[in-house]
Amino acid sequence: MARLPSVTREGIREDLRGVFDELNAGPGGIGAGPMSVLKHSPEMAKRAIPLFEYVRNESTVPLPIRELAMLTTARAKDCPYIWNRHVSLARESGVSRDVIEALRDQKPLPPMSELEEAVITMGMDFFRTHRVSQQTFDVVLSHLGAQGLVELTTLMGLYAMLAFNANAVDLDMPATTDEPPLPV
Repeated sequence: MARLPSVTREGIREDLRGVFDELNAGPGGIGAGPMSVLKHSPEMAKRAIPLFEYVRNESTVPLPIRELAMLTTARAKDCPYIWNRHVSLARESGVSRDVIEALRDQKPLPPMSELEEAVITMGMDFFRTHRVSQQTFDVVLSHLGAQGLVELTTLMGLYAMLAFNANAVDLDMPATTDEPPLPV
């Protein structure tokens, strides 16, 4: 059970209830997951949601690469909620089972495309050392261009923030998943 109850209109300061109502009327309403945690601060959530929607759903970065970046971030941040929410989406988008299982279990990675390998390396290196090597940077830049590189970096940063919130409140796992849990 999450350490922070689901946000309700009554739990929001009266002067922010209009913003809360606006969020509740938007796509997904209050919803579940890490974005729902942000809605305890309606004004902050209102500002974060457009960025989230863009990098998650509209980015120039190809969908399988976005999903791989989300899994890489979930693994690096030991975030079971994000991992379990995105593992089937990653598989459906074309990320191979072998890559997913190696990433989940922190095993040597199987053969994969140069870009997939660079995305995983970029995320793991950045979360471990707070830097990205020139070689990895160059590979991502050559495949995605400057816009894609910045969008990928922002996607990982945003998902790190969401992982921080999900882990801080011990967010409940999705009710249905056929996936093995993320070992943390």
